[in-house]
Amino acid sequence: MFQGETAVTLDEKGRVAIPAAHREAVARVSGNRLVITYNPFEHGCLWIFPEKEWERVRDEVNALPSVKAVHRNLQMKLVGAAAHVEPDGSGRVQVPASQRAAAGLEKKAVLLGMGNKFELWSEQAHLAKIRETISEEQITEDMEDLRL
Repeated sequence: MFQGETAVTLDEKGRVAIPAAHREAVARVSGNRLVITYNPFEHGCLWIFPEKEWERVRDEVNALPSVKAVHRNLQMKLVGAAAHVEPDGSGRVQVPASQRAAAGLEKKAVLLGMGNKFELWSEQAHLAKIRETISEEQITEDMEDLRL
């Protein structure tokens, strides 16, 4: 559904524009209802889900037994921090100040289409992540049969 990398700018109010190429798909798959939450696995990145996809993720995460600390941590970062947003007439969504601060998002950022969701990266975190290489020791069994 969503793919591609776009350099974006957060305005002085903390809004970021969904790229024009994705706006029709966002409207179609989510009725312009999106959810922004933390990426619990990587610092400097927020996840932006279409509402229907978010509901699936939310329900799976909430079904985890909360007796385990790692489950509670995941639930807090994903569900507890989730913010519902809708693009305005210019296709901009308001990124909550607390999420911007925690992810280190400033004026320059990168929006990645990742299939079922977007990832909104701080420019610095994105550059650091993109410069990492995958070593032979990191290749998993699942990756071995990929024809890249």
